[in-house]
Amino acid sequence: MPKSDNPSSEALYVGIDVGGTNIKAGIVTGSGKPLAKASLPTHADRGVDYGLDVIQRTVEAALANAKLELSQIEAIGLATPGTMDIPGGWLLEPPNLPGWWHVPIRDKVAAQFKKPTVLQNDANAAAYGEFWTGAARDAHSLVFWTLGTGIGCGIIVDHVIIEGEHSHGSECGHIIIDMDSPRMSPAEQYGTLEAFCGAKAVVNRCAEALASGRESSLHAQLRAGAELTPLMIAEAAEGGDRVADEVVMDTARYMGIGTTTLMHTINPSMFLFGGAMTFGRNETALGRRFLQAIKDEVKKRAFHVPFERTTIDFATLGGDAGYIGAAGCARLKFPPA
Repeated sequence: MPKSDNPSSEALYVGIDVGGTNIKAGIVTGSGKPLAKASLPTHADRGVDYGLDVIQRTVEAALANAKLELSQIEAIGLATPGTMDIPGGWLLEPPNLPGWWHVPIRDKVAAQFKKPTVLQNDANAAAYGEFWTGAARDAHSLVFWTLGTGIGCGIIVDHVIIEGEHSHGSECGHIIIDMDSPRMSPAEQYGTLEAFCGAKAVVNRCAEALASGRESSLHAQLRAGAELTPLMIAEAAEGGDRVADEVVMDTARYMGIGTTTLMHTINPSMFLFGGAMTFGRNETALGRRFLQAIKDEVKKRAFHVPFERTTIDFATLGGDAGYIGAAGCARLKFPPA
């Protein structure tokens, strides 16, 4: 591998973001600037040994893209889904990583690369990425929502990531918003925010509305053999479909309820929304209306002072937040000599 000098003379860190679908790795400077990245499919069902091989190849690809060698890396940050034991470095029972249960993943990665390694929850890492170098870089505290297959959350207060006593802090996608609801989340919990707003829940709520006989452009797509997805719902909503639009705006309303609860609990300076299911963020009219609907719900339910003084917006780092934040966590634990 060709070697290049680090032009900034900063310490360099590797950030790894392990997801159920893809593993991302990036090279990040000590000031939070990403230099290069790579991504490969996880194939989580093939087990942890295969996953470690994917991690190896993804990091090597990122280093090659940056024209760097592993010897130039200070430390590694590893972000994975929970459940986990963060201080002990263990994956416990992550639902979307079958075959990765009860694994000392931090020590395995450290031995693999012979580098100091820190483990962090993926939502916490993404939150720290936005806090360190993204939309929340001027904030003192942050609640970061990730909207996707599940509803993830990361909380930072006075520059401290809230991990909790048992590494289960900030798991706010599992707060109860309807204690009598029969809706169940992928984590098999009833009435939670995830049970209403996760990708599967959004699809289920839309399917229920369609089954009631309401007119929608989605019927024709389903009759043609298409599978109902959040993207299909978003595209229909953008095209003016009333059923799809109501599903998206109801999702915003539920997220507004969850946001109000955390506003009254954490009282952060900022809330950010990221993840794959943000409906185009500020780049689309639907995304802007989605965010405004969240704000409207919070305004209706929250105390006036925190609502007026708290920023509610979309995140800016996109899919890079996880590996950037993981590298930042490595920098926190293993600062340059």
